[in-house]
Amino acid sequence: MKESLQTALKSLRLSGLAQSLDVRLQEASGNSLSHAEFLELALQDELAVRNERLIKRRVKAASFRELRTLEDFDFSFNPSIRKKSIYELATCRFIRERRPVLCLGPPGTGKSHLVQAIGYQAIKAGFLVLYRSIFDVVRDFLHDAAFAGQDKVLRKYLKPDLLIIDDMGMKRLPKQSGEYLFEIIMRRYETRSTMMTSNRPLEDWGKLIGDVPSATAILDRFLHHAEVITITGKSYRLSHRQAAADQADKKAEK
Repeated sequence: MKESLQTALKSLRLSGLAQSLDVRLQEASGNSLSHAEFLELALQDELAVRNERLIKRRVKAASFRELRTLEDFDFSFNPSIRKKSIYELATCRFIRERRPVLCLGPPGTGKSHLVQAIGYQAIKAGFLVLYRSIFDVVRDFLHDAAFAGQDKVLRKYLKPDLLIIDDMGMKRLPKQSGEYLFEIIMRRYETRSTMMTSNRPLEDWGKLIGDVPSATAILDRFLHHAEVITITGKSYRLSHRQAAADQADKKAEK
């Protein structure tokens, strides 16, 4: 490739095209591609690189605890998890329809993995995603309340196409938590999709947030159009830890 052409591509910020142009030129020559066919392939290379960068930026902005995929999830471990239902959520139709999703189940059964994997699929489908634990939500609001910045933090929670709130029920929340959560759910109701996980039954939410009326109002709106995924069974992490311990014991006996 001529240096002048390389410089021009960099000036136009066509780095994807610059990376693949030599290969595409050889391909065009070897396969007698028309000018239009060559140009289409070159532009597809540029678009692919830009899309990859966009996904990386959105994954970073989503603030996932860990980047998870559905391919890495062991569906065979827990028969209560319907693989078909999870992959249906991964099509992101619920986001297009602005419906919420609630994932209920004991700790360690894969809820966080699944919602983060679905969030990653949503990003690849072109949606904006934000992942926060319920404790992150409370900390964000409490911090900004001290600096009169609640409007700013609320905009952060209203902007994404999919908001994932994880770990509801791990422990009792501070005062005013119900007000913050209610504000988010109310403002996103029928306008954006929200996905939540909880390891406690819905009747315990009033105690968790210390505000039964707020919990009732939250659930009234959240469950109106929600899809509820219920997971039962033992902890994946504890089972694998026990399996590893058993294996170590067997080795020690030999």
